Amino acid sequence: MSTTTCQVVGFLLSLLGLAGCIAATGMDMWSTQDLYDNPVTSVFQYEGLWRSCVRQSSGFTECRPYFTILGLPAMLQAVRALMIVGIVLGAISLLVSIFALKCIRIGSMEDAAKANMTLTSGIMFIISGLCAIVGVSVFANMLVTNFWMSTANMYTGMGGMVQTIQTRYTFGSALFVGWVAGGLTLIGGVMMCIACRGLAPEETNYKAVSYHASGHNLAYKSGGFKASTAFGPNSKNKKIYDGGARTEDEVQSHPSKYDYV
Repeated sequence: MSTTTCQVVGFLLSLLGLAGCIAATGMDMWSTQDLYDNPVTSVFQYEGLWRSCVRQSSGFTECRPYFTILGLPAMLQAVRALMIVGIVLGAISLLVSIFALKCIRIGSMEDAAKANMTLTSGIMFIISGLCAIVGVSVFANMLVTNFWMSTANMYTGMGGMVQTIQTRYTFGSALFVGWVAGGLTLIGGVMMCIACRGLAPEETNYKAVSYHASGHNLAYKSGGFKASTAFGPNSKNKKIYDGGARTEDEVQSHPSKYDYV
């Protein structure tokens, strides 16, 4: 799969996942009434993150929003926060990924900038998908706990022979929409991160090369410049006097006036 194809497919999957997260957050059927062993079937109740609804057998539906915030369970508020954070991150990453698409040219944007933007949007899509999956899973766990607690409280008195009527709730359609949407967003973010590797420009390494002159006096190396003023293997043992003006042999062959004192 080419880089452009991987990037576009990841963008489309993330777009569908974000739309699913928004739809799941606004749906009312996060939990639906369990009709098993329920003699009263003329009323059907279901609840969402923002309101609870009652549908009668005549087809009339009445919904009532939650007018309180502090009176709601802490888990429900946590699920709300996770879904909202996931939607906000997904929307921001969607805007970033639009400008990062390789098939869209905006000014003189380099491939390195597009690669960084693609990686950023991919990471944000992954976090957005995780927020949606975690939020839906927390709500599902809360439903399972309440379901079994309600089941245990239904049979009380006379050794469990008397059954009390209690409303139990089970999984609603919004949970499955949220799971699928979070998975699509997560997969799209991973594909965007994979496409980032193909957009990044390849680094070129230049190795240093040493150049040696053909003459004996000068030698050019990559480390610097070196000049030699003598010939032969014994030149390394010679000492330089007077700042390089005379060598040791010249000093011995031409004694100074101080040698006769």
